[in-house]
Amino acid sequence: MINLFFVLASIVWSCSTDKIEEKVGMEGDFENSDEVVVTYMEDSSDFPNPDRGFYRYSETRASNYTLLNEDELKAYRNASTSQGATYTTVSTLLFRYFILDGFTDKPLTEEYLNNLASDFQIARRAGIKLIPRFTYTVTATAGTCPEDFICPPYGDAPKDIVIQHIKQLGPVLSENADVINCLQMGFIGTWGENYYTDYFGDPSPNADQGKVYDENWQDRIEVLKALLDATPNDIMVQVRYPQLKQRYVNGIDAPTNIAPISKEEAFTGTDKARIAFHNDCLFASSDDFGTYEDYGNSSSPRQTALEDLKPYFQEESKYVIVGGETCSDGYSPNNDCAPAGIADTELRELHYTFLNADYNNEVNNDWVDGGCMDAIKKNLGYRFVLKQGRYPSQINRGKTLNILLEIQNTGYASSIKKRNVQLILRNKSNGEITAVPMETNVQLWFSNVSLSESMSLPKSLKSGEYELLLHIADNGDKIANRPEYSVRLANTDTWEATTGYNNLNHTFTIN
Repeated sequence: MINLFFVLASIVWSCSTDKIEEKVGMEGDFENSDEVVVTYMEDSSDFPNPDRGFYRYSETRASNYTLLNEDELKAYRNASTSQGATYTTVSTLLFRYFILDGFTDKPLTEEYLNNLASDFQIARRAGIKLIPRFTYTVTATAGTCPEDFICPPYGDAPKDIVIQHIKQLGPVLSENADVINCLQMGFIGTWGENYYTDYFGDPSPNADQGKVYDENWQDRIEVLKALLDATPNDIMVQVRYPQLKQRYVNGIDAPTNIAPISKEEAFTGTDKARIAFHNDCLFASSDDFGTYEDYGNSSSPRQTALEDLKPYFQEESKYVIVGGETCSDGYSPNNDCAPAGIADTELRELHYTFLNADYNNEVNNDWVDGGCMDAIKKNLGYRFVLKQGRYPSQINRGKTLNILLEIQNTGYASSIKKRNVQLILRNKSNGEITAVPMETNVQLWFSNVSLSESMSLPKSLKSGEYELLLHIADNGDKIANRPEYSVRLANTDTWEATTGYNNLNHTFTIN
């Protein structure tokens, strides 16, 4: 990285703000009469930040719809313990199963759609976001079939009903896109996991086919296409198996070794850029219980594809949102902390943004015992640490304001969600705010980031002392100014909970 800072004339230590100010002279094309470098201290605590971290679980049935509880959602932002957990979490995400029981052969009712809309309104008031998944059944009926614990008929719905429901749900999802972290494909099969299904090709030992036929792939692709078409292009849709994305993008004969999405294709709003992944059996076996499986087609057999699909998943996960849950502790000690296991190492390599705090805590508790849980809690998704800033001490009104910021992302992933970054100038005498947009994309803040901004100050700006603050705001108009949806930097004495601003702890004078 280019060294942004130069020989220093004096150093002033400020204990009250945990910063170091260093005066420097003019350099290059900077118009500032003199400048200071501020060095910031990292905050090592776990705190809530939007769109990342451990999520909490909930479900509701269409046959007996129970609305979300606003107070309960608000409480998740404070440290709490899930059932069976030996650790606490702070959560800004709620996974929500919408179980469409009773609607497998008919349209959704207006009452149901109104309840769904109310859930989103409650989530918005509470300052959290949802990870919705729609399914027709979460019940495994045991019997005398090869799988024993789950036997057909499973209870999902045919394709025409599924697509009809997606079209009905689309307007509600679109209206509330601001409080949707991402959408999981769902709909097909028990738990919406696209496996045990009555209508879309059952590849389990319960059926003779043992794989997914061409017509099954086509039907699944049509459902995914309907879901993508019914929702805004800034919502990513997670699929359960990475092979579905390959065959959606490249056709039902696509091999498992095709190239992943490129940086140039990422975050463009295309279907390819929007299809993401959820892994609901993370660290359950070497291939995560079939996650990295080639399910074949009419002319090819089902077979393992771990060597192709896991690297594909790893590369794709740089640019699409990844989350899920653990489901079995049978793979211990492989699913433990490093060096005995791979948990914390692979969560970083596979760029995980969220995990379930409510399941499976046999696995999650092992991370407490192994000493990596605290790191996992902090590093899921993004974690932006402000290292240094370079600012003017004073500037003439109407001139150019130049600043430099050094930020390090120590998390497992980038922000993934688009955000608006603003430099805030706050007049110390009257509190008036001037917000200046910064030309940067947080979706590409992967590791070390240097932000260099030159901005012309309006001549109408009053003379006086101004505080500098950084606002990393949500892209949704309804919640852009809500502190709960603003990104907090991992630094001590910078976060303003009432405004959602990060105080850069520097004041300069406009002459």
